[in-house]
Amino acid sequence: MIRVIIIDDELMARNLLKGLIKEYCPDVTILADCADLPNGIKAIRKHKPDLVFLDIEMPGHTGLELLEFFDEDEIDFTIVFTTAYNQYAIQAFKLSAIDYLLKPIEPAELEQAVERFRKYTHRNKHTYDVLKDNMSAHAAKKIAVPEGNTIKFLELDSILYFRADSSYTEIHFTDSSKIVISRTLKNIEETLDEQHNFFRCHKSYLINMKYVSGYVKSDGGYIVINEDIHIPLSPDKTQELLDKVAFVKRK
Repeated sequence: MIRVIIIDDELMARNLLKGLIKEYCPDVTILADCADLPNGIKAIRKHKPDLVFLDIEMPGHTGLELLEFFDEDEIDFTIVFTTAYNQYAIQAFKLSAIDYLLKPIEPAELEQAVERFRKYTHRNKHTYDVLKDNMSAHAAKKIAVPEGNTIKFLELDSILYFRADSSYTEIHFTDSSKIVISRTLKNIEETLDEQHNFFRCHKSYLINMKYVSGYVKSDGGYIVINEDIHIPLSPDKTQELLDKVAFVKRK
């Protein structure tokens, strides 16, 4: 059995989630449901759950504050955040590889969250620290990507560009190193929205605009990264590139 605690200030939200769990997740048992963070912390210490469904926004608190009451070795439970629609918060969850449920919670989404928990049981405190970091800044600083059986946290400013390689993606860094991850370029593009300063200049390339040093019109058109790396530019992306930079036009 998967042992669960629910923390949410809204009684209706708690009751709805309890009802969905009982109906759609028969192998999940609810140990406690709490209306605020202090009682939630007490319940976690008392019951030692496997999984915590935690509202990200409650009066006087954010769900992330819960982690401040536990040492790293005490976080032997996984958190699934529940949230009303907030695109900025959802982007932070995606970037940090943290699971979340969008309110009102759909049965299928709940079942998928429980299934993901079975496959990947625990996250350490550093994972949640990355989420906190990504939510506190206007633009996120890190992205979480899978590498083998681990999740790596990469500084966005250390990435020059992403290159598609079939169902995999190469990540090229400012120090000339690279890694290959099992995610498609489309998936990464959807995770990194416009505020993160990355631009899909070609079907096979997603570049960090911070390192663009030039645009060459000849030879079909290409972008220069870090002065000496040439990246192809699709013809239909030319104007979009120029719109993204301050362009001095001839009078």
